[in-house]
Amino acid sequence: MIKNLLLTPFQKFVKTESLAGILLFGATIIALVWANSSYGSYYDNLLQYKVGISFQDFELKKPLILWINDGLMSIFFFLIGLELKRELLIGEINTLKKAAFPIVAALGGVFIPVGLYLILNQDPNTAKGWGIPMATDIAFALAILSTLGKRIPLSLKIFLTAFAIIDDIAAVLVIAIFYSAEINWIYILYGSIIIAGLGIMYFVKKYSFVIGIIAAIIVWFLFLKSGVHPTIAGVLLAFTIPIKRRININIFSKYLSSISNKITNGNDNNEKHLLTKEEMECIDDLDDLTFEVRSPLQHLENKLHSLVAYFVLPIFAFANAGVVISLSYEFNFTLMTNIAISLFIGKFIGVSLFSYLGIKFKIAELPAGVTFKQVLGISAIAGVGFTMSIFIDNLAFYGDLISINSVKVGVIIGSLISGIVGYIILRVSTNKS
Repeated sequence: MIKNLLLTPFQKFVKTESLAGILLFGATIIALVWANSSYGSYYDNLLQYKVGISFQDFELKKPLILWINDGLMSIFFFLIGLELKRELLIGEINTLKKAAFPIVAALGGVFIPVGLYLILNQDPNTAKGWGIPMATDIAFALAILSTLGKRIPLSLKIFLTAFAIIDDIAAVLVIAIFYSAEINWIYILYGSIIIAGLGIMYFVKKYSFVIGIIAAIIVWFLFLKSGVHPTIAGVLLAFTIPIKRRININIFSKYLSSISNKITNGNDNNEKHLLTKEEMECIDDLDDLTFEVRSPLQHLENKLHSLVAYFVLPIFAFANAGVVISLSYEFNFTLMTNIAISLFIGKFIGVSLFSYLGIKFKIAELPAGVTFKQVLGISAIAGVGFTMSIFIDNLAFYGDLISINSVKVGVIIGSLISGIVGYIILRVSTNKS
């Protein structure tokens, strides 16, 4: 029962991510249309507008697009960190048996696209883009699955979610190790001390949202100045959030009944707008009780899902998908093609081949109700790598506008082909229930 209460209801998660995929698609189309219209200069000017604070000798001003990619996306990575912690402790990858199949699939979905990109790429200047085709965009992927309705078993959606989360773990590690600038270890040390102190305080004493926010801002700034991408701070901070509740449902129920009785027995105040002192005390007790019975991790995850799905990711897509597509515009077509092929072919071969080998050598087994033909469909859809791919693109080719835009077009093409092919395979291979 406790496990069920701690887990976010999967159907709600899928619904949220599916709508997020639709919003992502809409934001992408708007950005592309605006950037390629006669008002395209306004789009660029908006994203390059500098925003920030300055006083005396201190100044922190950045173009709006960097606040989105370094700031807003830290919230996205914080949510990824919460999901990773939940899944590792009580979720779909908390035991080796449950994790085996998505882990095997994810390994194929990481190594084969990366290897294929390195084989295809012959230009040393673009070799650093190898990490771009390695991650699956779960919002887009689940949005595609949602269009198939009841044709898709829940176990298939869980499999997709689990291996996409493992993909995210790999992507976070790659960003931290390979796509960070020259590192200032003093700032990292200060940030790590704060994170460790926060974790100890939450474990020994009590979770505090206010202290957590203050610490998060300081750690984010330290990581920003350190050379390690500040979004990594979001993941590390997420692992300090407690998953355990301080009281269980039975105790909560008893205290709730007691508070309810106090309010009911002393209630002669039905027609008045203001509460009595005793009623106010009961309401305050109820607030404290509600805080104690909630898992801080689950509460934050639920609250952030909508913010990230309906605001952060669409804003990121809008800010990063506005590529000018014109015959007169300079593109690196080889890079563009390599990215598209690595996403579509690399992911399809990687996920399906490793899944097949995992089953054949009895390392893993198919989830209940899932056929290998459906796994082939998921393997194709895994090539939809929009959000994380574009994010790594911005890090890998920072300052190289031609490469950045070439990769973006390649990601869009590869993701579009992957989504269409995956949809067709799943529609053909799955009987309508």
